[in-house]
Amino acid sequence: MNSVAYFQRLASYNAWANRHVYEACAALPASELDAPRRAFFPSIMRTLNHILVGDRLWLSRLVGDPVAMPLDTILFGDFDELHEARITQDQAILDFTDGLTADIIASDLTYQSVLAGAYTMPRDLILGHMFNHQTHHRGQVSNMVLEAGGKVLEIDLVYYAREQL
Repeated sequence: MNSVAYFQRLASYNAWANRHVYEACAALPASELDAPRRAFFPSIMRTLNHILVGDRLWLSRLVGDPVAMPLDTILFGDFDELHEARITQDQAILDFTDGLTADIIASDLTYQSVLAGAYTMPRDLILGHMFNHQTHHRGQVSNMVLEAGGKVLEIDLVYYAREQL
């Protein structure tokens, strides 16, 4: 598989995993979404907002129209609005990866960090990080969903592959 197809597959997996996460969260009582949890972003809603913030930051840099916002920004306090924004963001990521070429992936990107200075890094590493970042925080949400009495989330890449391939 070439690098373009690989990142397109990761974008598809990403949208699939997010659908499962949001379905599990929607099945919880609303009070559980904002209940304090032991996590880096201390609630399900705060963590879901952070994942969306991270995606908006990284994708804006990748398309050449960077935005800036604190990493703990609460974009949406309402779950349904956050869910709609997640669907829109996942489609934007899918659209972006559909336009990738090997030359784009092989190039470098210079960006301004939220917490530090400017960095120049290979785009393939940045793309990998964008997807890995979501996976990392979805794992935290998965644990919080279990703590809230929700279902086990089987959202590893292999589950996507078994279902989609």
